[in-house]
Amino acid sequence: MSRVRAYVALTKPRIIELLLITTLPTMFLAAHGLPRLWLVVATIIGGTISAGGANTLNCYLDRDIDAKMRRTRRRPLARAEVSPCEVLIFGVVLVVVSTCWLGFLVNWLSAGLALFAVVFYIFGYTLVLKRRTTQNVVWGGIAGCMPVLIGWTAVTGRLALAPLALFGVVFFWTPPHTWALAMRFREDYEAAGVPMLPVVAAERAVSTRILWYAWITIVCSLLVWPPGRPGLLVYLGAAIVLGALFLREAYRLRARVRSGQTGVALRPMRLFHWSNAYLALLFLAVAVSPLLH
Repeated sequence: MSRVRAYVALTKPRIIELLLITTLPTMFLAAHGLPRLWLVVATIIGGTISAGGANTLNCYLDRDIDAKMRRTRRRPLARAEVSPCEVLIFGVVLVVVSTCWLGFLVNWLSAGLALFAVVFYIFGYTLVLKRRTTQNVVWGGIAGCMPVLIGWTAVTGRLALAPLALFGVVFFWTPPHTWALAMRFREDYEAAGVPMLPVVAAERAVSTRILWYAWITIVCSLLVWPPGRPGLLVYLGAAIVLGALFLREAYRLRARVRSGQTGVALRPMRLFHWSNAYLALLFLAVAVSPLLH
């Protein structure tokens, strides 16, 4: 049973939850209401397996730095609960199964997008960006945006301009969300040699960039619905209120930095948790609004 728990932990279920939060509402938007139940189930299962495979392979490649960081040292591979070879095989099997699942049960465009997300996350982010540049989570966040496109293409069978605004929301939301976490665990990233922005830049510069990205995120959220679409006012109301709350936390963080507070006193995790709530509630509004038609 402990080994089963270890394999489940390798897939990082909490991260998968965040990805699914963006997939399902996008399917509602693409269907202009309720998508077919079987299509939803097939897409969610395939997306879960795909994300689990990507996260497992990430654990395999990052096992050296995971062992050095307090936040990750309890992961199964860092604690030697499973062997690196077992983790590698498990991750590859999950990726192959998810690609075939999505290809045969959803469509091959969605399967290709999911596979691209895995490849980019592993080779683009984990192997290249993460350990070499402060732009790691900026461009590495592309992989986390792909569930939006996967959800859309699962319903429509094609790409379109409509989901790109939601893609932009997730893309620009990722840096402030991750940098807030990195501010809290700055020593961990520094010890592991990962050049996260809070490790190499002053807190004032980090808080300013967080604020910039928060503003761009809000702007993207307001571009999701063209004028006259059903549910526009409901969605816009939610986007404006949620955006204001997100910005309030970003401004509060910058104010604490400017007042000379450092370390735990900055309370960056407050912004981190608020950013999670922002994304979840915004995409809930995306799902609900088409149902009002």
